Amino acid sequence: MPAYSYVSHLYCPKCSKTYSINEPHNLCVCGSPLLTAYDLDSLNVQYQKSSLRDRAPTLWRYHELLPVKKEENIVSMGEGMTPILPMKKLAEELDIKQLTMKDEGLTPTGSFKSRGAAVGVSKAKELGIKEIAMPTNGNAGAAWSLYAARASITSHIVMPVDAPIVTRKECAAAGADLHLVNGLISDAGKIVARSVEKYGWFDVSTLKEPYRIEGKKTMGFEIAEQLQWKLPDVILYPTGGGVGLIGIYKAFKELMELGWILSSKMPRLVAVQAEECAPIVEAYKQGKTSSEFWPESRTAAFGINVPKALGDFLVLEAIYETGGCAVAIDDARILKEQRHVTRTEGTFICPEGAALFSAVRELREDRWIKPNDSVLCLNTGMGIKYPETIEANASVLKPGDTL
Repeated sequence: MPAYSYVSHLYCPKCSKTYSINEPHNLCVCGSPLLTAYDLDSLNVQYQKSSLRDRAPTLWRYHELLPVKKEENIVSMGEGMTPILPMKKLAEELDIKQLTMKDEGLTPTGSFKSRGAAVGVSKAKELGIKEIAMPTNGNAGAAWSLYAARASITSHIVMPVDAPIVTRKECAAAGADLHLVNGLISDAGKIVARSVEKYGWFDVSTLKEPYRIEGKKTMGFEIAEQLQWKLPDVILYPTGGGVGLIGIYKAFKELMELGWILSSKMPRLVAVQAEECAPIVEAYKQGKTSSEFWPESRTAAFGINVPKALGDFLVLEAIYETGGCAVAIDDARILKEQRHVTRTEGTFICPEGAALFSAVRELREDRWIKPNDSVLCLNTGMGIKYPETIEANASVLKPGDTL
């Protein structure tokens, strides 16, 4: 009888040490994030594209390539299968053959963080974990708080005081043990690390547990399936911790091993950051394999305000291996593009997503993106989560007035 999941083990991408999938793990003893491996040889016999035909349109349709071993442990709110929208007016404006957007704002918690939370919380439930803790710039904390509530797991969340107020309220509504720090996500991370050591909570910080990335990689599976297994030439991703970009790259490599997509068709992956917080971009420009801590980082695209990503070496590897690049956009251009995309296409995207379209504009002007390229942007959340980025000035009328 086919297994529900073909998960095999955890492994370290730096020192190759392996770990059991049946016990809670954070980082490797060498300090590296751990990645999840699957028995692709056995899966190749049991799992075909036709297996997906009658499955529900959620990320769990790919359960064979996800780490939850028993279906009863799944914690879900219907996440996944977000639409890929044609951006025809912008494509014409930028002289690009095909420009599309996968809209992750249409997930249960309003951002792509639903994916990582769904899989991470489900695996935590399967492992018997009762309390989790994490630092967040907002959306991840909101997502993990809500999914943890659904799983009856206690969540401890620390976020910067400048994080979007909507995400703070999501955490509070979910009953999370919420704390604010007058600093950056890196400061929140230090508080969480000390608290985890003191109280024994399970640390689900970005890439400090192995399963968030497995949820995020389902964006890659969906892109392949939704585009009839023909991948775009270029994929742009707003990069803070970079888990989604790492995950998409991992998804494509797994699909290539299964023979579902051609290895010659790996998209060029583009990491997009804000100019005032661009450690990955600076490392890319210098040809480095890891980044330096970015002091005094700040940006209106708060979700990518990450001064040092734990998995920076994995992000840079994905960029280099696919012939991609890294681009930084200043806040003025990000906010201008957010308004322009919304008014042009009617899609109220988050500032992180807007940074991508500004990057497309820049890369098209530099001729790095060619007219015949197919380009896909990952909008990672709803614009309404960032009400402070849009001004809504309007006159106040009396009941008897006319316009």
